Amino acid sequence: MNIKEILMEDDIVKSINNNLEELLLLIPEIKYMIGFEHKHPHHHLDVWEHTLLSLSNSPKDFEIRLCLLLHDIGKPFSYVDGPIRHFPNHPIVSAQIASRVLHRLGADNNFIDEVCYLISMHDTAITKEEINSNYTLAYKRYKIQICDALAHHPLKLEKRIKYLEKIKKLLTDI
Repeated sequence: MNIKEILMEDDIVKSINNNLEELLLLIPEIKYMIGFEHKHPHHHLDVWEHTLLSLSNSPKDFEIRLCLLLHDIGKPFSYVDGPIRHFPNHPIVSAQIASRVLHRLGADNNFIDEVCYLISMHDTAITKEEINSNYTLAYKRYKIQICDALAHHPLKLEKRIKYLEKIKKLLTDI
């Protein structure tokens, strides 16, 4: 199976688990996510399990699922340990790794640019100006942010959910 076939199955998590060896051949960088602990109160899962949960919340859209698969791939390479582990610039590091992966897989440059933009901005608040400027791209970011948020610690979601409800209203009003 190729990456698109794996990501477009109805049961995305089952598809990934059933094809993990093949996925790791296509994207060996994923192996660093598996078992890599967040050590942060907003996360209750390791990076890989968080990624799978975010994917389980996703619509059947290849670009969104690909972004979710790669959105935290940079965390094992961009963390700072302390009492709480932090991941400064992980969206940028994840986008850089995603760019290398997608070039290696032969993706189109425009597609790579959009996926990497979405990954690099997955933790950045969406503004009304961005919605007005490019509704489709803002909507994809919103979908990625929802899937990502729902994979965070359930007791730490209140602030994120309020933000996402505000963005949903902005998207609906346009």
